[in-house]
Amino acid sequence: MQRPGWAPDGVDMGRASPARMYDALLGGSHNFEIDRQAVEAGKQLVPDLPQLALSNRAFLRRAARFLVESGVKQFLDIGSGIPTAGNVHEVAQELDPACRVLYVDIDPVAVAHSRAILAGNERASAISADLRKPSELLAAVRDTGLIDLDAPVGVLLIAVLHLLTDEERPADKVAELRDAVPAGSYVAISHLTSALRPDDAAQLGLSAAKRSRVGIHFRTREMIGAMFDGWDLVAPGLVELPMWRPESERDQYGAPGRSLGLAGVAHKI
Repeated sequence: MQRPGWAPDGVDMGRASPARMYDALLGGSHNFEIDRQAVEAGKQLVPDLPQLALSNRAFLRRAARFLVESGVKQFLDIGSGIPTAGNVHEVAQELDPACRVLYVDIDPVAVAHSRAILAGNERASAISADLRKPSELLAAVRDTGLIDLDAPVGVLLIAVLHLLTDEERPADKVAELRDAVPAGSYVAISHLTSALRPDDAAQLGLSAAKRSRVGIHFRTREMIGAMFDGWDLVAPGLVELPMWRPESERDQYGAPGRSLGLAGVAHKI
């Protein structure tokens, strides 16, 4: 199997990646055959899977705009994935060119492609770090000099916490990040849920684990809500992805009661 020119050396082309699978769902081109096969298997079980990805991406854009309008000037996008249209730096810097954005991912393709896109943008960069090791991640953030952790930060955890197992205690990881940022900071979280379509969630979780060896953990509303402990949820609270402050009908990629994801934004007071 020939490695594409955009893929860094050493990338395992025989194993699916959550970042590349998400890219494939969004119609991107930075994915391998193994990623596309995993996505097709998911679509066979849940045909509206691409709508879920689009809905999640639309939430990210709305949340970024909301945070800029709330006074946030710097963003830490953890588990940022492979850049596609409507990236955080594009949304934020269109509203305020002074905004700074640091993308963080463990996928080498995501990091390499992000750096290529961001070349020449002095207010945006990308690093490799692991959400499962918050102290090391935060040290790497500080080392960049781009994000001031003593000033309010918009922490974005979009479609990444469901990749952590229960044993890895994702709520604790959010709490460590919360404790590292000052009052005035925000967090935005989207997470796959079993609350609305438990049968589809169970099938997708099993398929991901068996076929692509990617652990995806659909959680209850209560479990996802616990990730906001210590934060003050802003209206409308923790809701289905399309229901978080939709701006137009274009944001309605799923009918009410049919989403596989929940989302919320919260403030540290």
